[in-house]
Amino acid sequence: MNTVNFVNIPASVFPDQEIVVFGDQRLTYAQLHDRVCRTSAVFKNLGLAQRDVVAVMDTNSEVYIAAYYAAAKCGLTFLPLNYRAKDPELEYMINTAAVKVLLVGERYHEQIRRIRPRLATITALLSTGAPAADFPALRKLTERVAPDETDAEVEDDDVSVLMYTSGTTALPKGVMLSFHDFTAYVTANVEMADGSDRGAALVCVPFYHIAGMVAMMTNVWSGRRLVLMPQFDARDWLGLVERERITHAFVVPTMMKQLLDEPSFSKTDFSTLTNLAYGGAAMPLPVIRRAIKAFPKRVGFVNAYGQTETTSSLTVLGPEDHRLEGSPAEIELKLKRLTSIGRPLPDVEVKIIGEAREALPEGQVGEICIRTPRVMKGYAGRSDDALLSDGFRATGDLGWTDHDNYVYFAGRKDDMIIRGGENIAPAEIETVLVSHPAIEEAAVIGVPSEEWGQTVKAVVALQPGKQASAKELEAFCRARLASFKCPESYEIVESLPKNPLGKILRNELRARLTSAQG
Repeated sequence: MNTVNFVNIPASVFPDQEIVVFGDQRLTYAQLHDRVCRTSAVFKNLGLAQRDVVAVMDTNSEVYIAAYYAAAKCGLTFLPLNYRAKDPELEYMINTAAVKVLLVGERYHEQIRRIRPRLATITALLSTGAPAADFPALRKLTERVAPDETDAEVEDDDVSVLMYTSGTTALPKGVMLSFHDFTAYVTANVEMADGSDRGAALVCVPFYHIAGMVAMMTNVWSGRRLVLMPQFDARDWLGLVERERITHAFVVPTMMKQLLDEPSFSKTDFSTLTNLAYGGAAMPLPVIRRAIKAFPKRVGFVNAYGQTETTSSLTVLGPEDHRLEGSPAEIELKLKRLTSIGRPLPDVEVKIIGEAREALPEGQVGEICIRTPRVMKGYAGRSDDALLSDGFRATGDLGWTDHDNYVYFAGRKDDMIIRGGENIAPAEIETVLVSHPAIEEAAVIGVPSEEWGQTVKAVVALQPGKQASAKELEAFCRARLASFKCPESYEIVESLPKNPLGKILRNELRARLTSAQG
């Protein structure tokens, strides 16, 4: 199935239903369909042929959505570029993907001009906003063409989206996601629009992230009005929730904390909000506990864990797991499960393996491996060495399971600390540290040691107005962890370095440590 049908089918049945909101732009299915057809005609006039690559370098907008579905309509591969990428990363992604047409937001014109001489495959540059001498405006071009009414016949394994993962430790990897990957996920998880009011979804994560791309598809297919933010701002987010009567939203942990800290939070009308999902990085326990207390009880929290390579979510911790109600024993169990990433979705199998790739029993930390029909087609230009012989795929994440099949995340495999032959998962220590009443967030890294190979170092940021000494933190950890897992040094900082989605940049902490020692 071609994903353009996520627009085509509802537009043919419910043409007047409003489906996309961006600023003062409010589009019905019919209007979105018209923009898709006109953008498709522009792509064809530019000489793009099926399986060619078109890329977008911009923040979220209704133009972005029309561009994706137009690319699908033509049978093109769509590449959403990270607008925070530096010049060398951008050059690498654009050239290795052999991008032919590049759509660029106004604020990024100068950056693309700077690297244009080194972009070998580009045949056309277009502006998603106002035109410039070297960036004709896409909107003007769509006004001059007749709508393209034909849809490309695509194969299930044709690449619909080429999405580059962040290159924090190496060059980014191009994840090839097929038309089948998206249709399998979307049709299995949401029902097609039926003309009824399915609510409104607020999307503030960028479309270059898998959560943003999947939101673009699930909400359009299901008939849930898609309200877009170009970039996240806590005050604006709260204003949109109230003004647009938002029912569903997704945030990353740093966004959740900014919302709770925003002065206008207490004055916001959340009467329509029923589902608030979070993911993209580990959620600190104090932040989610604070959120559960601060939002109205009708809000159902959902923790979603997944990877770009698996077309979004693999496991989910649902609303009931977030309701801290019941007997003391039940509340204690729920508090423990709040540190988990939930249970596998129906089309996902999970197993934990050891170093010899043997299956590990519950409670033992190993690598999380998954099997699902929506694993990526592969990496562009390189093999996928994470595939196992039995059809499972190694995620590179560490974790363990409990007797009820809840999965607990223990950090990245590359972050494992080996001290005197003992494997130590940083996430276990971090969970203990953030349970301290003065700690806001924590990161644990390995420090080279001649005697032990590595020793454990904790870097922590304190909550505003709170204090804690290294000696106090040492005593706190020794009361809760095995002695070999306890940090041997502590550093207190104002904040931890993170990427835009809230993941702590451990490599930056390690680099800073190495620089200080040098």
